[in-house]
Amino acid sequence: MSETAVATQERAPAFNLLDEPWIPVRRPDGRLDEVGLLTLFRQSRDIEGLAETSPPSLVALHRLLLAVTHRALTNGVGRWVTDDRVRWYNEGLPITALVNYLEQWRERFWLFHPTHPFMQVAALAGPLPAKALKRFDSAFAAAAPPARWLEAKPWMQIALESVSGNNPVVFDHSTDEAPQPISAGLALRHLLAYLQYAPGQPVKGLCNTGNDLSGPIFNSASVIPLASTLHRSLMLGLAPPVFDMSHDLPSWERDQLTVENLLSPAVLATGVCDRFTRQTRAVLLLREESGLVSRLYFAEGRALLDDPNSPDPMSSYRPGAEAWVRLTFSEGRATWRDLSSLLPDASGKLARPASILNGAINVHHAAGRQDEAIELLVAGLAAKQGKMLRARVERFRFPPGVLVSADAAAETRNQLRRAEELFASLRMLCVKLVAKTMPDPESKDTRDRARGIVAAGATSATFFSA
Repeated sequence: MSETAVATQERAPAFNLLDEPWIPVRRPDGRLDEVGLLTLFRQSRDIEGLAETSPPSLVALHRLLLAVTHRALTNGVGRWVTDDRVRWYNEGLPITALVNYLEQWRERFWLFHPTHPFMQVAALAGPLPAKALKRFDSAFAAAAPPARWLEAKPWMQIALESVSGNNPVVFDHSTDEAPQPISAGLALRHLLAYLQYAPGQPVKGLCNTGNDLSGPIFNSASVIPLASTLHRSLMLGLAPPVFDMSHDLPSWERDQLTVENLLSPAVLATGVCDRFTRQTRAVLLLREESGLVSRLYFAEGRALLDDPNSPDPMSSYRPGAEAWVRLTFSEGRATWRDLSSLLPDASGKLARPASILNGAINVHHAAGRQDEAIELLVAGLAAKQGKMLRARVERFRFPPGVLVSADAAAETRNQLRRAEELFASLRMLCVKLVAKTMPDPESKDTRDRARGIVAAGATSATFFSA
């Protein structure tokens, strides 16, 4: 398999992301389509939004498009202000700047390339240096062989909704021994999602260097502002320019990662472009003769060191028992119950809303739409110990002022608190009722059993859905 894989990567470049259709989009008339990057930006005023059905992939695609837009404007326009974003929001994106940027970096947007495959590590196809073999047994390491290749893994290794290894089959019926090939575009969407949501668990690909940390938004619910068209959504989510934009580079503008890079310690993100495209795992897709993908190489990547003073711009936080807790999805708990995490809080003690909301609100109001509702997409996955528990996508329309007015935010929090308090009282009554149906209803053991029965029932779902 190794020899076949190496030979595959030595072929001519294939599947350029600028031209090949791979991004699912939704047209205003409801039609679904797939487009390449050039078509997507050229037709961004005629595209309602992304039509990706996988929550992690949907968030990852938004982050990729925002990184491309940020870098294209940096190169073609320079520094911009809110007035520029408002003009692009109303009139459309500066297509010339976007197209010129993509054409400038066209050679870095080949999905399959012998030296620079997009968001991948070409070095994984070759022999590993001796210092990268510490993961093998001591006798093997002592022999210091001149070369060794990684073992190819099934594509499900990077599919968060799928399973591999010793996990049970849940969402698909592929097996490690005979993975069903998938299209190149779908493989890339899985890859983008995995790099952002990579679980922090031992990879055992090269050696234990601590480079198997979790991705930037692992186990979290990301917030993305939406508008009526894709170009407006991008303007709402675009990060402001930083003082020195020459250091915040996306992965395709950086040098190709080497095995030495993969063995280096984790580093902080230089900015949103680095964070949104960080190669937290080293992956190399193996293209078959048919153009499909069934296997890949997989190892530790360029790990992201988390900075508590610079949280992810799409992540919101609520106060926990000892520290701030990132907004995520809980079993049986509707996301609207945690919407207070998105609301402004002058005290800084009740919530830390995602910073992406600040720019979105500024553009929304400056564009003269302060009387219109603001729509937010909340999507992502919840996981525990590297296992995906649930993935979710929810959309909310906030009335004008709720994300701006302190009084409106306080009243919303008050109503959410009232709902929680009422449910707590109702749950207590239900526990008492169930306990009364059992022998010795006043004993602690009976109450504990009653609480378990109520928790496993439909009380919570019925109450909060109503």
